[in-house]
Amino acid sequence: MTSFSAKPAEVQKKWVLIDAKGLVVGRLASIIALRLRGKHLPTFTPHVDCGDNVIVINADKVVLTGRKRDQKVYYHHTGYPGGIKERTAKFILDGRFPERVVEKAVERMLPRGPLGRQQLGNLRVYGGAEHPHAAQTPVALDVGAMNRKNVRSV
Repeated sequence: MTSFSAKPAEVQKKWVLIDAKGLVVGRLASIIALRLRGKHLPTFTPHVDCGDNVIVINADKVVLTGRKRDQKVYYHHTGYPGGIKERTAKFILDGRFPERVVEKAVERMLPRGPLGRQQLGNLRVYGGAEHPHAAQTPVALDVGAMNRKNVRSV
């Protein structure tokens, strides 16, 4: 008996819609990463992009537990000596691109390399409630109903 190995031509990709309003960032990101990799499928193959396309709406209304909103710091480097910069999660969520908090959380849960970058390309995150992917007829996934800890009141 041989192990099943999916080929890229055999993969059937689905579209999934997740409403992130009131959801905890880390728990949401782990579910999204699982869906992007395809680990929820019995045909999961580690070296093939067999995951779903994920659309996340209301990313500006996600919740961070504890005091992370004020204390969590995101770093980036300009490339110059002494050029490390930092921003808090509150600054990003209240800023121009609040969806970057969710994108970064998911990006850091995916494997690094060409396959991880390809899988991250299947993620679309929007700050508001509208998205331009209605033609793909995405299936809604209720992350809040999976576990009571996934939802927090603001």
